[in-house]
Amino acid sequence: MSTASIWVGIDVSQKQLDVYVHPSGETLNVKNEKEGIEQLIEFLTPLHPERVVLEATGRLERLALCELAAAGFVVALANPQRVRSYAKALGKAKTDRLDAQVLARFGEATQLAPYPVPEALALQLMDVVGRQRQLVEIMVAEKNRLSRARSTIRQDITEHIEQLQKRINALSEQLQHLMQRSDEWKRKRQLLLSLCGVGELTTAVLLAELPELGTMSHKKMARLVGVAPVNRDSGQHRGTRRIQGGRASVRSALFMATLVAIRHHPVLKAHYQQLRQRGKLKLVALMACARKLLVWLNAIVRDGQVRPLTPATALD
Repeated sequence: MSTASIWVGIDVSQKQLDVYVHPSGETLNVKNEKEGIEQLIEFLTPLHPERVVLEATGRLERLALCELAAAGFVVALANPQRVRSYAKALGKAKTDRLDAQVLARFGEATQLAPYPVPEALALQLMDVVGRQRQLVEIMVAEKNRLSRARSTIRQDITEHIEQLQKRINALSEQLQHLMQRSDEWKRKRQLLLSLCGVGELTTAVLLAELPELGTMSHKKMARLVGVAPVNRDSGQHRGTRRIQGGRASVRSALFMATLVAIRHHPVLKAHYQQLRQRGKLKLVALMACARKLLVWLNAIVRDGQVRPLTPATALD
């Protein structure tokens, strides 16, 4: 058996990692912590797998992903929706061990590309960005409660909002310090901040969670982020195009930047208005403009210089 044919699937949960080796059928179960991952690395080392495939679960896979990459394994992250569809096509039931098997077989069938594992500094930036996002969500919820709260608790909610704002401001300063620690990030940050609608938080999200920016084609970048519409056609039926998958946190930051850009950038503003005049829904028009903005960002980082966005390049 060729070592190049070995694919490993790892189903990740909060407490454990279920491992399946394809095609030999070997399995392993370890704790999702440092000691358990060391056992996993010892188990996988003599196998020399072609790829180790994990499902993108949010944050639970991060420790295993980074430790495996540091140990020299080529790792890949699988889109959960695509894996579920593949499992249904195989007629597989859902258990942790079968999920690991499906991941290994899915990786081999699709020749899943390696995932660019972030460096330690990028992981720190991702942590701070994630924490700031959490605090912003809490503050929005508190402001909503304040609008309908009785006088007995309004003072308490107001004080909590003030505390949250202080923490958010402190995290913003921390983000700026982190982005200054990398010459490459400093260069990209300067380019990104020059664009209409792109602020410090959007820039931090792009640097931390979209390291591929500027390294692939516009179509691939749109699919990666999840702003490319997916056809739903069958025979003569033409279904509604929808976006799916992608990196939700990046898409959310891009969406907020687009809300500003369509008000202040003449090309994106005109493009949005044209789409609305053609009968497109607001959200559809906004997402189309977000895709144009992403194309612009991708080209600027790729070329290393700010290129103007004109009606012609907006459709690039």
